[in-house]
Amino acid sequence: MKTEYDVVIIGAGASGLMCAAQAGKRGRRVIVLDHAPKPGRKILMSGGGRCNFTNRRVSAQNYISSNPHFVKSALSRYRSQDFIDLVRQYGIRFTEREHGRLFCTGSAGQILDMLLAECRSAGVCLAFKISITGIERPASSSRGFRICTARESIEASSLVIATGGLSMPAAGATPFGYKLAGQFGIPVVEPRPGLVPFTVQSGDKAVLAPLAGISVKARVRTGSASFKEQLLFTHRGLSGPVILQASSFWQPGARLTIDLFPDGNLGDLLETLRQTRPKRHLKSVLTEHLPTRLVQARIDEKLLNSPIHKLSRQGLERVIDEIHAWKIQPGGTEGYRTAEVTVGGIDCRRFSSKTMESQDVPGLYAIGEVLDVTGWLGGYNFQWAWSSAWAAGQVV
Repeated sequence: MKTEYDVVIIGAGASGLMCAAQAGKRGRRVIVLDHAPKPGRKILMSGGGRCNFTNRRVSAQNYISSNPHFVKSALSRYRSQDFIDLVRQYGIRFTEREHGRLFCTGSAGQILDMLLAECRSAGVCLAFKISITGIERPASSSRGFRICTARESIEASSLVIATGGLSMPAAGATPFGYKLAGQFGIPVVEPRPGLVPFTVQSGDKAVLAPLAGISVKARVRTGSASFKEQLLFTHRGLSGPVILQASSFWQPGARLTIDLFPDGNLGDLLETLRQTRPKRHLKSVLTEHLPTRLVQARIDEKLLNSPIHKLSRQGLERVIDEIHAWKIQPGGTEGYRTAEVTVGGIDCRRFSSKTMESQDVPGLYAIGEVLDVTGWLGGYNFQWAWSSAWAAGQVV
């Protein structure tokens, strides 16, 4: 059996549903295909079930891409405020957390329900549990596509890849989008896990494992990237928002530099105390600012039990370095299983930043996480999904 649509979108996630609704509102005949039994599972899992759906402050600087200017057009034409207005239109209550991050007050399901309602009102057809067996160009068309499934053959003038990346395989992530790009000769920037916890090497694990559960504010640097947020010690290694942010920039084999006292100057503090309270032990000073277990893990016991006035200049510098500039080389990351996003993806240098259409294959579009665009932690990846989908939805 053969059916015809104007637009076929592969992937019923954030970007796919958003694009479908926009195209449907223009009177286009749209069908969304997904191999999963239900739509938007990653939306439902995001933000601890509350969905960090966007951020108050979004700019191109919040994204990683081999083409850093690519995101500017879509982000400027469909802004975070535009999505906030849509959320308000549906009466969805939300709260603002640190760094401008917006979460549903209720559940992430409200965002999914909103997108599905938008699709219904636009006459979009949704099809689940679909196994795509092949995609080809019909011989009679230089622009259209034939999508073959186990059920039918679908022809359309526009095909949108909205399949996401490799993160969260439990939510149904697959490399289908990358393989489809390869079929049409479009390069893929090597994917890797992003916004993901670090594992540590065996020698460090023995020291750090007893710190599991401790959370402190820290500044973490890797390469030229630097972030200041909470750091969490786990039984496997290092996590927390600051680690997730750094992980998207980290390269295997590189070191992290961690400042455990990011809002103060330990050198100045100790120098003042040498003058005013010289008999205070170092341990009592440090544990006023940091958890005792962490202090004991970072600083030699002999130094900790010494009065400040008896510490040599070399000893003080060692203490300062251990707290302000702790260097550690991760063993790796926890991989796609716990990664929130995929860094890398379909090379966006081969797509229009205005329409998301391939420069090499007319009628082929890519949106959302499947592209080589990765946002910081904090709602930026969802905003890219909305913005890129909106841009494509105006023209498909």
